[in-house]
Amino acid sequence: MPIENRKSKIENRKYPVPPRRRDGQRVGYTTGSNAAAAAKAATLALLTGRWPETVTITLPLGETATMTPVEQQLVINDRRQETGDREGAPVLGLPSPVGEAYCCMVKDAGDDPDVTHGALICARVRWTEKPGLSLEGGEGVGRVTLPGLGLEVGGPAINPVPRRQIRDNVADAVREAHPDEPDFLDRYGLEVTISVPEGAGLAKKTLNARLGIVDGISILGTTGKVFPYSTAAWRASVIQAVEVAAKNSVEKVVLATGNRSESYAMQIFPELPEVAFVELSVFTGDALKTCVAHGVKSVVFVGMMGKMVKTAQGHMTTHVAGNQVDFNFLAQVCRDSGAPPELTEAVAAANTGRHFLELCQQWNFYTPVQRVADLALASCQKFVSDNGGRMALEVILVDFDGTILARAAGGQTGPTESPAADATPLIQRLSADPIHSYDDESLMGKRGEGE
Repeated sequence: MPIENRKSKIENRKYPVPPRRRDGQRVGYTTGSNAAAAAKAATLALLTGRWPETVTITLPLGETATMTPVEQQLVINDRRQETGDREGAPVLGLPSPVGEAYCCMVKDAGDDPDVTHGALICARVRWTEKPGLSLEGGEGVGRVTLPGLGLEVGGPAINPVPRRQIRDNVADAVREAHPDEPDFLDRYGLEVTISVPEGAGLAKKTLNARLGIVDGISILGTTGKVFPYSTAAWRASVIQAVEVAAKNSVEKVVLATGNRSESYAMQIFPELPEVAFVELSVFTGDALKTCVAHGVKSVVFVGMMGKMVKTAQGHMTTHVAGNQVDFNFLAQVCRDSGAPPELTEAVAAANTGRHFLELCQQWNFYTPVQRVADLALASCQKFVSDNGGRMALEVILVDFDGTILARAAGGQTGPTESPAADATPLIQRLSADPIHSYDDESLMGKRGEGE
């Protein structure tokens, strides 16, 4: 069947997305999920010559999601089939007469204030001579130019979990199109190129350039979903988790800066019940204040290098947008630790906290790493004392594979001598004053005034 060659309508085309509510809880999907959906749809079209009306993908958290393509192109002998001719061309063997397929999804971030909400996330899939599946970054996908991010320098800023998600869903498309050929990718090669047409402009609204990611955004997502949390609601969830731990009379409360840190903390303290562990994200100060308010006797703070450095600097809210890693501070840490001048100079020009760690590993000089843990402990001790508290404190710095890099402990075992004026559980405070549910005083009680 001949394919009509029509002028592309992809550029400057707008697609509506549901409006976001500031107080809403509608869940959206990550750039990684949208990229995986576009890649799967394009792969199906490449292999069958027909566009799917919708495509169902698997998410990293084990669920599925169904999405609808909004842009499609097939290239057959240099002639293009575009959106509107969904019946497509007949399959004429393998490799098919379709040279490449291009598909876009429109990003719906739910009610989250995501800069990519409404953006097109696209994938181009084409045949290659080398068997197997390769993944590339195209227009609007950032390129990594500096070390310290855990991604290959010079490569596309597509994070590891989205990479797997894209690959897995393309492999699913191959199995759907050729269920009787399990060795298909051993015989044929497919190249998937992810692009974000507006990515370069959107990246200006992010911190990518500061992190050495140029020319576009990053393809992100560890669960596949975007969960809408306002900062206040997020803080509230941390505070409430600490309160629950305190109310359950656990031996100690373990505050972890993220999901992986929490998982590693559970391995370090297998004797503690699950309720003792709190993922505090960026809200170190709020979590420690809540421990003080509820008379917690012992606290362990577990984190990776980036947030540990910020805590060592004295920042009790460690969000990247508000408090950056100070490399002059880290250079001074190196000098105080007797580091070689070359290491100190390299650290002063480092890119991230992780890069600082990599440099210490490269020089095989770990004293500055321990010093960061010591300073983080001192910062936490001062913060607790300034808020009228007394407790045993321990800081544990873990690597990205869970290896313990440094530990520091101190403080006095025992509850706060003069508890906070209002240690009423958060949920009761919010119910009593719903109009001001998420201002600082309601979240933290009267002790919030000194923040």
